Amino acid sequence: MGRKYFGTDGIRGRTNSGNMTASMAMKVGQAAGTYFLRGGHKHRVVIGKDTRLSGYMMESAMVAGFTSVGMDVVLLGPMPTPAVALLARSMRADLGVMISASHNPFEDNGIKLFGPDGFKLSDEDELAVEMMIDQEQLLVPPQDIGRARRIDDARGRYIHAVKGSLPNTVRLDGLKIVIDCANGAAYDVTPPALWELGAEVIEMGVSPDGLNINRDVGSTAVDAIKKRVVEEQADIGIALDGDADRLIVVDEKGKTVDGDQIMALIGRDWNRQGRLKGGGVVATVMSNLGLERFLEGEGLSLVRTAVGDRYVLEAMRAGDFNVGGEQSGHMILLDHATTGDGTVAALQVLAALVQSGKKASELLHLFDPVPQILKNVRYTGNPLETPHVKDAIANGEGVLAGKGRVVIRKSGTEPVVRVMAEGDDAAEVEQVVDAICDAVKGASS
Repeated sequence: MGRKYFGTDGIRGRTNSGNMTASMAMKVGQAAGTYFLRGGHKHRVVIGKDTRLSGYMMESAMVAGFTSVGMDVVLLGPMPTPAVALLARSMRADLGVMISASHNPFEDNGIKLFGPDGFKLSDEDELAVEMMIDQEQLLVPPQDIGRARRIDDARGRYIHAVKGSLPNTVRLDGLKIVIDCANGAAYDVTPPALWELGAEVIEMGVSPDGLNINRDVGSTAVDAIKKRVVEEQADIGIALDGDADRLIVVDEKGKTVDGDQIMALIGRDWNRQGRLKGGGVVATVMSNLGLERFLEGEGLSLVRTAVGDRYVLEAMRAGDFNVGGEQSGHMILLDHATTGDGTVAALQVLAALVQSGKKASELLHLFDPVPQILKNVRYTGNPLETPHVKDAIANGEGVLAGKGRVVIRKSGTEPVVRVMAEGDDAAEVEQVVDAICDAVKGASS
């Protein structure tokens, strides 16, 4: 069954249009609230948001939806996505909601739902809620309308939890860290956590005004932090995105360290410490072949999934893995969080930096990525089913057989085919990608 509202990471869109209106937010609240009214206890939902201007509107609409069907609401205010997951579980809530469009610009917003276990909803639960959105829900009598309240200590609870992901013996004394919070949800959480652990903290992206989230800062715009790390002669830089579920690291030389290198570090170290589960790491088809080869050299496997952290998480839970993520910076460490948590992952990197005594550039360059090229081709029709395109893909796979990979996928949000190839010979990889792109263009004309 196709999805009408939910994508790979909740409902997302441009605010005040399409699926991202106050009216839709209220309907989602009524539908999800009704679906999770199970048992005779007093039902509760926790709601967090990032720093977008539209967050106030969406939050108020969702409060109206949930309370109208009899569910109490706990408002967390601006908080990272993983904090919502954590607090939904620790507060014994029936549901958690994060209002955020992650790394998107402020004009967009989104709704992510978490179950009482702190994990994102299953496909079955999302489809059930989706089917209820367009239906009129039964409103409770006046005496059963839910109540809403804000809690003031959500920030402190989350800081305590993320610090607890490190042993009590680990401190960050002597480290000079630049932290970029993307003017997003972690602006008042991650810098204090680093400071409490002893680090010298230089803050960026901690002045949200409702309109500047992810604007020229954060994990998707790292030029600013790369420059700042070098200027400040810092030991390392940590860049989060708007809802702080992903991170990118910058070493002391101003070089970007992506999710593949971070997974390599954590996977290797946890394995050597006897902490790694599943015998390897879970990542998507977009992770570099260099990561796979590095893990093989450590006697570990790389399990690949479709693009999207929900698919990484599904594979992790199915195979009992505890380390997974995406090249883009989503890091899922199931020993400490039920979803991607940029702050928790950053602390693992910082702990390794302290314990190794190495510079970040030495610690975080564990393998040389093989040349990887990704190009997007807009299309009409169904070009991937045409013989010419199939032949081009097969030819490319033949050229790179045993020394590289070809990954072809359609975008889930726009009419674009993403053509990725990687291998040891950069020129050969580019020829393969260009040949497939030309075939897709020809089939679409």
